[in-house]
Amino acid sequence: MSLEVGGSRSTRREPTQSRGKHANSTQKDPEPGIELRTTQDLRIVRGQHNLSMMWMFVAFSLLGIHPGGCADMFNTSGLLLELTTVDFYDKLNAGKMVFIYFENQVSPTVSLFLGELNNSAEVLHDYGILVGKINCNKELLPSYCMKERVQHTAFLFRAGKELSSFDLDTVFDVNSIVSEVLFAILRDEVKYVHTDADLLAIEKSSRGKKDIVLCYVSSLGTQEHRSVMETAYVYGSQFQFILITGGPVLKHLGVFGASTSSRVWFLHCRSSNSERCPLTPMRTPLSTLSLHTFLQLMEAPLLSEVYEDPSTVPGPQFPYQLTPQVFLFSYPETEHLDQDKAKALAWSLCGLARVVLVHRKSPAVKTPSQYNAAYRLSEKGSEVKYLTLRSVDELLEFFLHDQEEELPDEELEGGDNNNEDVSDGKLEDEISSSVYENRGHLVHMDSITLLTPEDFPAALSQSGLKVVLFYLKWDAASMAFHTSFLQVAERLADSGVEGVHMSAVDCGEWTDLCAAQPAASLPISFPPISAFPSVLLFRPQEPIQVYRGMLGCHALHRFILLSLVVSPQALSIPQEITSFLHEVPHPQLAGYNPDRVLGLFQTHTHSRVSVFNKAAKSLQGRVLSALLTDGLAQEWAADHSVRLPAVLLFPSWGHSRPSVLSLSSSVDDLLSDIDAALLDPLPEVTVENLPSFLSLGKALLLLFVGEEEDEIGLKQNKALVEEMKRVQDLGGDRMERYVTCWIHLGRTPVGMSVLGSYLDSMPPLPALLLVHLPTEQGVYQYPPYTSIVAQSVLEWLHRVEEAQESPAGMLNNDDWPPTVDFYDFLKVMDEEEPGFASQRSAEDEDEEENVNAAESGLEEETSMDPSFHMDRSEL
Repeated sequence: MSLEVGGSRSTRREPTQSRGKHANSTQKDPEPGIELRTTQDLRIVRGQHNLSMMWMFVAFSLLGIHPGGCADMFNTSGLLLELTTVDFYDKLNAGKMVFIYFENQVSPTVSLFLGELNNSAEVLHDYGILVGKINCNKELLPSYCMKERVQHTAFLFRAGKELSSFDLDTVFDVNSIVSEVLFAILRDEVKYVHTDADLLAIEKSSRGKKDIVLCYVSSLGTQEHRSVMETAYVYGSQFQFILITGGPVLKHLGVFGASTSSRVWFLHCRSSNSERCPLTPMRTPLSTLSLHTFLQLMEAPLLSEVYEDPSTVPGPQFPYQLTPQVFLFSYPETEHLDQDKAKALAWSLCGLARVVLVHRKSPAVKTPSQYNAAYRLSEKGSEVKYLTLRSVDELLEFFLHDQEEELPDEELEGGDNNNEDVSDGKLEDEISSSVYENRGHLVHMDSITLLTPEDFPAALSQSGLKVVLFYLKWDAASMAFHTSFLQVAERLADSGVEGVHMSAVDCGEWTDLCAAQPAASLPISFPPISAFPSVLLFRPQEPIQVYRGMLGCHALHRFILLSLVVSPQALSIPQEITSFLHEVPHPQLAGYNPDRVLGLFQTHTHSRVSVFNKAAKSLQGRVLSALLTDGLAQEWAADHSVRLPAVLLFPSWGHSRPSVLSLSSSVDDLLSDIDAALLDPLPEVTVENLPSFLSLGKALLLLFVGEEEDEIGLKQNKALVEEMKRVQDLGGDRMERYVTCWIHLGRTPVGMSVLGSYLDSMPPLPALLLVHLPTEQGVYQYPPYTSIVAQSVLEWLHRVEEAQESPAGMLNNDDWPPTVDFYDFLKVMDEEEPGFASQRSAEDEDEEENVNAAESGLEEETSMDPSFHMDRSEL
């Protein structure tokens, strides 16, 4: 964030009121009417992603800092600079922001201040402010060391000039130092108002442009003041911050009399057309974290609309995981009235709960009609509670006053035809829940064929490409992908793509088929289906291919279209080579640039041609491959200075000249070489390619960059990526142990959740992390607010390798087994047959007798061999 602050005045603020424990420490109010700094408005995505990441790190890292006592006064952090005269002028000439104290005589008051100055050095360093002191007994600075007032004053310098000065009684601990210094830096951004007329004037100037964050702090220099200033430092270009310490403005806000608690209000001016902006109070105690969360919630959509049952709507997600959800139901005949009612409730609950309007016209909504509302609290695993209310005021009363007592439970009752699977408001287990929530979703099945063991062989005997989905109806992932599978089938049919047959097998119904039990009627064998959903591709006289891509429409559709291309293609004329290298094989792939592999051989009968062909078959659907032989191959080999046979790779990330591989003797080695060569040397991580990077078994050196808000931001991001390339170049062979990559949070927003899960907080951007180390679960973070320079990054990596750096977080050790084991319904049906239990009991008794007899025989046999007992004891 830019710290460009207009002016360089050093005027000290005059006394106004007491702060904290120092009744006599005083300060002048900032001047009213100062012009706002001109900045480009940040977009909503920028506010939700880039700024939230920056602030979450500050919040979590600073909440634990507290004023230190004499015991830790001299536990230096290493960030408090002992400056000489030369150092001082060097810092000023370099344009550094410096907070400095000129030490002369060390009295008890000064000694206490120096301890707090040391404790604040690390905090202010995170904001790009250097903290230091100069010993005037050793250094000669006439302009400061020779002045009597200097002994009781600290100074802030910016751009080589004195920006502000502070009496030591106003900067008496970490909170006061940080808040006062940031207050001085942001005095042109944070307005200070005395009267309601001043506030009204700012509201008028902000209407249609910016929302206002109005903060009341009971005393300056306190923890609350610090929280406000830190937040203003990060969000200053997104919101207009106003600070008050009392007076008539509080009466306008409905606060009368002396108040000891600090408060915050959010004024919705950006979308307001009225004279006064609507306001929402923050109802939680003022802290860095609560203020950040509150601002995130204020930027959220006021009302969400869904076309699914509340039970299937995901619970509160980051950054709203602490916010309850309220559901209202809309009917087709009263849709507009229901929307108005929901919006009114959303305004009333703004800051307390997020309102979701559920459209009952959707067949996915299964909630019985007697319920007109529902809610889910923010606790992890909290269930949806269904209600029948006479008025929305009951919801308001609950969330405004009675959150400690839940609303009366209106539980779903069984017994009717529409709800026979529900009991006591919740379903018995996850499988039953998924069956209930997704029943009736299998519609519009005309575009695919549902296969049974009887027609499966005939389906595989057809010509063309057969794409078969194996799924389970009660598995949530299966049913979600089932919809995508249907959409792909419809898209292929609508676009006239020929030669593709889309089919599906319900493995819950046809367990023998999915278990791949031997059958003479099957024209081809395949391994048992052990994961759901699974997609297999069948071609006549060719090995089965397993689809391992993303479970979504786009990825599957692209994979199928690429799978229709012959692999490898035989190229015989220059025009075919040009088409292979520069054209897409299907119009629906326009804009997509696939990886390409070209094999060069002297003749079609070369011994390694079969190796290349098999590798090309394995890559079908992911990579376009072609074969070039005879005279054309020799010409290409001469142009690229390679010896035949050879493999040329044209990766999607693009270079003017292809990469060259020598041909391996085995298919697996060739595939491994191709995968490694197609990997971008500095790839951009996406949801789709991240698994391939993790599969390499190397640590990820991962750079997170935010979305560019202007041309300057775009250049900065490009410069960061170029600097990471320099890291690779300077690191040489030692960088082989890492996959150096980057992720753009604007194009891949899910990266925000990934970053948060790595560190359990949101760091500032850009953020450089070392994660997924093969030998440990630690997550290492390059020092935030530190310039990413190639040499510094290499030195940091060396410290990590030498165990001189501590992890900033830990990866979860959660095991993610298959969601559902293969379920054998035939076995269950056998067990339900009459007499099965007694028959099974007899079988168990016989088996137990056999086991006992075997053990008895073993004991008799081993009792004659004394060495047996010795061996067992050694084990």
